Amino acid sequence: MMKTALFAATIAGAAALGVVYFNLQTGSDDRFAQCRATAVAGGADEIGGPFTLMNSAGETVTDADVITEPSLIYFGYTFCPDVCPLDVARNADAVDVLAEHGKSVTPIFISIDPKRDTPEAVGDFASNMHERMIGLTGTPEQVKAASQTYRTYYKAHDDGSDYYLVDHSTFSYLVLPEHGFVEFFRRELAPEEMADRIACFIDNA
Repeated sequence: MMKTALFAATIAGAAALGVVYFNLQTGSDDRFAQCRATAVAGGADEIGGPFTLMNSAGETVTDADVITEPSLIYFGYTFCPDVCPLDVARNADAVDVLAEHGKSVTPIFISIDPKRDTPEAVGDFASNMHERMIGLTGTPEQVKAASQTYRTYYKAHDDGSDYYLVDHSTFSYLVLPEHGFVEFFRRELAPEEMADRIACFIDNA
């Protein structure tokens, strides 16, 4: 059942992104053409942008406050039984691989479950996954707005219990301060391959 829900969420997320996968995007006006392995219908400008959320201290922060260097953003929730921990751990591993090569990237976790994910909860989750990871949550309205900005999908199956599940898309997003969103990554990608692709974007920024 979990696999079915994950598959449905992945398909819905792909539809929301308008994603087309291909090997290489060409174009002389794209400084990152050699780095890209994906394309977004309407162009990369259609994804990403300003958001306002809360950090682990309960302080209101904006995208400008947290995206101060190349950043890897993932939308998930702390009660997620398997998918989120695996994806976020992969992102953390990729960040460590990049650090070994002298490239600093900030991993960011944004909750799509504001009912349960308090600032303290996302802070604990993020720090347990990586010492540099930033955990963010917010009001339902703030979370919805951030999700829509990145065209992600989520749907809570709140049955009144403490352990309800939330379907959600599982992409990770690379954002550069000077350029905004530049690429997304599927969950099947290994940390080393992700790190290589991120390094290409950093080197060409």
